[in-house]
Amino acid sequence: MTGPFAGRTVIVTGAAGGIGRHLSRAYAERGASVVLTDTPDSSGAALAAKLAEEGFVALFVPADLTDADAASRIVEQATAWTGRVDILVHNAGIGVWKPPLELSLEEWDRVLNINLRGAFLCGREAAKAMKASGGGAIVNIASTRALQSEPNSEAYAASKGGILALTHAMAASLGPDGITVNAISPGWIETGDYGALRPEDHAQHPAGRVGRSEDVVKACLYLTDPDGGFVTGTNLIVDGGMTRRMIYEP
Repeated sequence: MTGPFAGRTVIVTGAAGGIGRHLSRAYAERGASVVLTDTPDSSGAALAAKLAEEGFVALFVPADLTDADAASRIVEQATAWTGRVDILVHNAGIGVWKPPLELSLEEWDRVLNINLRGAFLCGREAAKAMKASGGGAIVNIASTRALQSEPNSEAYAASKGGILALTHAMAASLGPDGITVNAISPGWIETGDYGALRPEDHAQHPAGRVGRSEDVVKACLYLTDPDGGFVTGTNLIVDGGMTRRMIYEP
């Protein structure tokens, strides 16, 4: 394959979701060998098969990140496939929206295990492979909910806040190995029926519109550009300016 990411192997977790599907296709279209990973019952296998039918290089690795050994298996299969790992985009994430007085320990643990522990374990295992091949790039998909909250989002917000701290810590630790580690915090990214949004939905964004998956994709491509490498430890907010707007009812 030709393209700016030709010869590179990219792992995308949460590949079957709205943003994950766009990320997987974007890297494949730019020449990368893409390892799509998601739960066994997801549509990830079908997406990988479709990409392969279109002439792209794609492999589906089923994995459930509640399993602590899943990250090592993902990286092992990726390296067995192409011999290397160059880029990891940890996009997998879930949320439980319940009042904190009703949130169970099991629900809390599930969100933190997939979102935050998953980011650490996938990043750690991918970094081992990246170090062996001379470096790489890790991008963790966080959220603007790490910076501001709505009620009943405690587990999700805590996991995404933890991802931001994990990102700059790993950037400092892995920099000497030629590995950059960054986060992206999306705001409102509509992955469903964009045409069903109301004018007021768009108007509340200083950019004048609600975000699309492609907006997150462009940020990921920038942070993992093979010609980059100087940006690390940062959190790139992709929210149309919402977290910088003071909101008062007129």
